[in-house]
Amino acid sequence: MKSAEDFDLVIGFLGFWALVLLVITVAAELTAQPALGWALGLLAVLLALWGMLKLRRRLPARTSRRIS
Repeated sequence: MKSAEDFDLVIGFLGFWALVLLVITVAAELTAQPALGWALGLLAVLLALWGMLKLRRRLPARTSRRIS
């Protein structure tokens, strides 16, 4: 079974890129630049994030931290 820590890492990575894509999409909209591609990328990242969160809930909670 996968470690919950691995899922937490991927969730953090996807969350970071979702925030970056949100800022880029809003900036593109405000400056009247094409934003459809950025918005579709944001949608894909958000769907992946949602899927990872659903999978993460099925795993048991972490009991200890990895030292090495």
